[in-house]
Amino acid sequence: MLRTILWRDDKVAMIDQTKLPGTLEYVEYDDYKGVADAIRNLVIRGAPAIGIAAAFGMVLAARQSQAETLEDLLHDLNVARMHLGETRPTAVNLVWALNKIYDTARLSADPNTARTAVFDQALSMAEDDITTNKTMGRNGSQLFNDGDTIMTHCNAGALATVGYGTALGVIRATKDSGKSVQVVATETRPVQQGSRLTAFELMHDNIDVSLIPDTAVGYAMANRLIDKVVVGADRILSTGHVYNKIGTYQVATMARQHGIPFYVAAPLSTFDMESEPKDVVIEMRRSMEVSGPPGNRTAPEGINVLNPAFDMTPPELVSGIITEAGVATTPYVESIKKLFKANF
Repeated sequence: MLRTILWRDDKVAMIDQTKLPGTLEYVEYDDYKGVADAIRNLVIRGAPAIGIAAAFGMVLAARQSQAETLEDLLHDLNVARMHLGETRPTAVNLVWALNKIYDTARLSADPNTARTAVFDQALSMAEDDITTNKTMGRNGSQLFNDGDTIMTHCNAGALATVGYGTALGVIRATKDSGKSVQVVATETRPVQQGSRLTAFELMHDNIDVSLIPDTAVGYAMANRLIDKVVVGADRILSTGHVYNKIGTYQVATMARQHGIPFYVAAPLSTFDMESEPKDVVIEMRRSMEVSGPPGNRTAPEGINVLNPAFDMTPPELVSGIITEAGVATTPYVESIKKLFKANF
């Protein structure tokens, strides 16, 4: 199993996902601003993974700080929290992790105790991510049958988490339960997380995967090549509204049209229990991801580009939300609330 991010030799090490699938290479950071740049530039991506990256970034900030009082250390950590939090506004795990680390420091007795506590907390969060994903995978595996062909969109696997994965974790657990499954991965334009990352990851683990263009989703479903869909999420509201990689809404709409179950897999840390759909900021990314970089453009110079990173899938299109605490089903307001009451 790929390990996306880890702490080694007093540095944060992570797979450079911008170089996949050609090169599997780890890069290291000893400065929280470097971690912020890595998150912003998609060296590391996926909601759970960037949450853990941000947690380790806060550890680096605590170690970089020269503060001799807890008050001064908290000031420095808050600066780092704001800097890291601005990198990807839609993924809720990022803010969750930053606040968890900051609160750990805030409850410490002194700066040295705080530095130790935040380090221990970040390590614990990283290991918990893998445990959570495996539990989620087992919960979700019960929804899939032997012989199913499963479509997934973007990358919600080990590369989007510390390890094992959310949506791909469900697929892994289904296979580990003894069922034979095949996967159809969308290319996921414009950054190609499906073709570069999901296809690489599943082939790395010897899981049967085929790649299709995003525009072939309807064709595959209309021709009965797909039995079920499972995707990850970057934010889920208490109402069951799902925010995930751009194109997810189209996949969900097409699945409903063809009577194909559409599942979402995400840990409870991905849930935003306070916001309403109107409150969620959709990240807009650079135009050259669509038009091509200078010297290798695929669109006319000066063309206007709309490049949202995420879209929203309404709850009526979602067959179930798979979590480590169980599977939420409609009505989501009630079932999600029950999952949280049972676990917090």
